[in-house]
Amino acid sequence: MKKLLILGAGTGGTIMANKMRKVLDRSEWEITIVDQFKIHYYQPGFLFIPFGMYTKNDVIKPKNDFIPVGVNLIYQEIEKVEGEKNQVLLKDGTVLKYDYLIIATGTQIVPEETPGLKDKLWHKEIFDFYTIEGATALAGFFKTWKGGNLVLNIAENPIKCPVAPLEFVMFADAFFVERGMRDKVNITYVTPMSGAFTKPRASKMLGGLLKEKNINIIPDFYIERVDNDNKKIISYDEMEVPFDVLISIPVHMGSKMIERSGLGDDLDFVKTDKFTLRSQQFENIFVLGDAANIPTSKAGSVVHFSADIVYENLICAIEGRELSGKFDGHSNCYIETGHGKGALIDFNYDTEPLPGYFPFPGLGPFGLLKETRMNHYGKLLFRWIYWHILLKGKEMPIDSKMTMAGKCKNC
Repeated sequence: MKKLLILGAGTGGTIMANKMRKVLDRSEWEITIVDQFKIHYYQPGFLFIPFGMYTKNDVIKPKNDFIPVGVNLIYQEIEKVEGEKNQVLLKDGTVLKYDYLIIATGTQIVPEETPGLKDKLWHKEIFDFYTIEGATALAGFFKTWKGGNLVLNIAENPIKCPVAPLEFVMFADAFFVERGMRDKVNITYVTPMSGAFTKPRASKMLGGLLKEKNINIIPDFYIERVDNDNKKIISYDEMEVPFDVLISIPVHMGSKMIERSGLGDDLDFVKTDKFTLRSQQFENIFVLGDAANIPTSKAGSVVHFSADIVYENLICAIEGRELSGKFDGHSNCYIETGHGKGALIDFNYDTEPLPGYFPFPGLGPFGLLKETRMNHYGKLLFRWIYWHILLKGKEMPIDSKMTMAGKCKNC
């Protein structure tokens, strides 16, 4: 019996368990997926929790609801991968052998990497919203907050869903306008980037939206520490930004298991070929989603699009053929801009976000680099699509490779 082992039962691992169980003969292949946690989180929904639009129950479901019959699900912490031996060691001493391995262990915030961040004000006046604990704590804080300096700071890139910090400050603007207290709240967006976003055209458009909403931008700020006593963030060049409430996007890192396995870079992301999505060290290991060190967004859409490539290339490898799948870095993101509107960007390794229509040229129904109500509805609809289609490995009506159809280079 041949063995396919999947590490991580988040978005990527769950998609691959469903896809591979459909095509691999059960009499020949045993599929096992390992994860230490039993709850599956719809992470894009965390953004909505601080503003009372979603509750905790809207974003959680049991992981075993999405693992297909015929796939072994093991709840256990992973100790390390031993690539030379084609085996994985679990914390309880279990040894799992494999013929092929998919690593989909994701990324997580590491606030401990910034001195003073996870200190006495943590989840009291300093919050994250990239965890369910941080998002729910912030929701409680906002219920009684009277106003002051709201500062959002991105500690370092890469981060999950790079547009989420922008969405947060624009949501905050709308939230406080609707509560009649926007004049009591000073919102500042503090980023290590030179502008609102990494891509020039998108940065110009999104930066313009921030300016319209009277949200201050402080670029090129590399946080060194947080002063809890005086409520300030301080950069390496000693620039200081005072806050009354700090929304932090902490340093992100891969699983410590990656470090123990000797598979990762300095941030514990697996060294991965950016086109084939195969490990740079072992030909029978493929890497999916946030766990990889490929130069694209750590966004849910990247997991979706790259899963198609991992699927194609894994089948090629199993059948002894040359890998035919080539990932182009395709990513698209709905961006909530507040007051029931949103924007949309679609890009890849080589092409920055451009204006136009998506997914149908001239028709949309979604507008690229535009603020529309339809884009907002697209964001809300995606939660249903995520639970009922995407996780189950069903076909989506969007090609994994980015297309120029509907985009305007010279607009």
